[in-house]
Amino acid sequence: MMSAYAGEKHKVNTDLLQEREKASFNPTELTYIVDGGPQKTRRRRYIQTLALNDKDFKEKDPAFLSRDEQYTSIVRRSTLLVKKLKELNLTDVSDQDIYIQTALRMEKSIFSVHDGIVIPMLQTQADETQKKKWLPKALNYEIIGSYVQTELGHGTFVRGLETTATFDPSNQEFIINSPTLTSTKWWPGYLGRSANCCVLMAQLYSQGKKYGVHAFIVPLRRFDNHELLQGVKIGDIGPKLGITSNDNGFCKFENVRIPRENLLSKYTKIDPDGTYHPPKNDKLVYAGMVLSRVTILSLCAQMLAAGCTISTRYSAVRRQTELTPGGEEPQIINYQSQQLKLFPQLAVAYALRFAAHSVRRRCDQIQADIEAGDISSLQELHGLSAGMKSFTCLSANLGLEVLRLSCGGHGYSQASGFPALYGVVTAIVTADGEYSVLMLQTARYLVKCVAKAASGEKLPHSFAYLTTKPESKCPAKSENDILDLEVLVNAYRHRAYRLVNEAARQLTQGIQAGKPQHVAWNDSHVYLIKAADVHCHYYTVMNFVQYLQSTEMSQPLRDVLTSLCQLYALYGIESNAGDLLQDGYMSGKQISMVTNQVVALLAVIRPNAVALVDAFDIPDEMLGSILGRYDGNVYENLYKWARESPLNQTEVHHSYHEYLKPLLTASPVDAKL
Repeated sequence: MMSAYAGEKHKVNTDLLQEREKASFNPTELTYIVDGGPQKTRRRRYIQTLALNDKDFKEKDPAFLSRDEQYTSIVRRSTLLVKKLKELNLTDVSDQDIYIQTALRMEKSIFSVHDGIVIPMLQTQADETQKKKWLPKALNYEIIGSYVQTELGHGTFVRGLETTATFDPSNQEFIINSPTLTSTKWWPGYLGRSANCCVLMAQLYSQGKKYGVHAFIVPLRRFDNHELLQGVKIGDIGPKLGITSNDNGFCKFENVRIPRENLLSKYTKIDPDGTYHPPKNDKLVYAGMVLSRVTILSLCAQMLAAGCTISTRYSAVRRQTELTPGGEEPQIINYQSQQLKLFPQLAVAYALRFAAHSVRRRCDQIQADIEAGDISSLQELHGLSAGMKSFTCLSANLGLEVLRLSCGGHGYSQASGFPALYGVVTAIVTADGEYSVLMLQTARYLVKCVAKAASGEKLPHSFAYLTTKPESKCPAKSENDILDLEVLVNAYRHRAYRLVNEAARQLTQGIQAGKPQHVAWNDSHVYLIKAADVHCHYYTVMNFVQYLQSTEMSQPLRDVLTSLCQLYALYGIESNAGDLLQDGYMSGKQISMVTNQVVALLAVIRPNAVALVDAFDIPDEMLGSILGRYDGNVYENLYKWARESPLNQTEVHHSYHEYLKPLLTASPVDAKL
């Protein structure tokens, strides 16, 4: 393990030591697989050590800081990061990401939107002249950008944005305006206090015509003193459920003028006279959002992995209640009910991690095709990324709450690490596209795929199952059969095929009954969202199985990962049994087999539970949890943490003298009253 682990510096809890000794596989082998190979693991650990050993990044626990102090702290460390990355000559993007994540723990750099969305938008949406002008400034942090899209009245519905950019040919300028209160930009990250310019999404008007949402480079503040430019009104939107150091902002524009050249023009242009030249595909303008969504998949998997690490280690350390009168209190991880909370989420964490790898690979392939001028797979990328972003975020969100509850009362404390994790994941269920809306976007693509399949057209690999009707009955005759990975994949394929086609059928029937297209679509929402969900569930199961089949590993590790894969698939079947009972694909007896095997797999996974979370290889400093410490020394460190509370810095709090003492020393009230 890394030297950053507290377990190497202190005595390790006996229960955790025993858990690690009983593992049937080497956790480091699994770490290599998750990272993509031993060299990548060694590189990641080396870079993490650089950040963890740097005293310049040490800060007080954010839980004990005011919001102003939290923001000041993140600004200090973010700007320090820019200097450190140059000093260390870390030029590789992956190396930079690792260093930044490690240095900031669970927080985000004030440059995260700038680096993660604004720079990629300039790289993919700007023409060559714009790149020469803006990219060097962005890469050298001469400008700090925010991605300004969401409005007070509009979020995921990008086409409904109200901010206007009207072309004035007499001055060769666009005039930016916020015509209504609801057009106020709301939520963009690091906009409130940090950013001095932005990539703005606004409705383009020219020659009296509206041409839809486009991206513009808009300066917001003076570059020399950070004061707001004329016509720009900006502020912080206030405290949130989580990620409190982020100055999410609002912004209003009043006749703000920018040059014609500030329209990002790789795919669309406007002539000096106002003539508009549209892109080959209007979805090209949303490419930046697609890249952001793909990045979110890995983040959600990582957050859920952290939650699994905390709750599993704590469950091995925590002892509670007597199984037999007068007997030793057992580790709570030995309770079957606790295992049912922990192990399915552990399986989800690995399933989502492998799915994120798969989506990233496909995204990179399609992005390369787009750069080469081939946009034929753009709809596939949008359909895949939208659904998987929603499915992954919600899975992680729900899983973290189960894991928090599994830690009992201590899980409610910020010392557990769960409030920070939950604050991140619950935010991105709605950020960069709200769950239901994105699921409907994937459903729209699925409906198109059903129509293409009916006409004999070839579909992309992830959607190709829609071209062939699957078997109508589950072939499993015994509980051993129900564990077969191919049987499990086929069950999910059948479920997805049936419910995607059912959604398409409901929509078609509505239209054939005379309903307008938009009414039929709205009346089919329940079926369409379900279709997208089951498609993503099938994709994740299929990918987990393919990952097992295509990856070299030792037999002990293969056995453990196979059990996790089986649990992920079976738990999903049990949770959605009605879908497979409804059309008779599975019988009640087969569902009983599924339940029995879920229970049996809990016992199979139990000896390797701690080793499986150790394989995530998350240093204590990044985990940010006393409950999940590698050394398991929970109670003494909870007590130490509590003592650091600002409320404990004086023996008598000032409020006693102001309020309590006058009450306590007042003349006693007559008892008869």
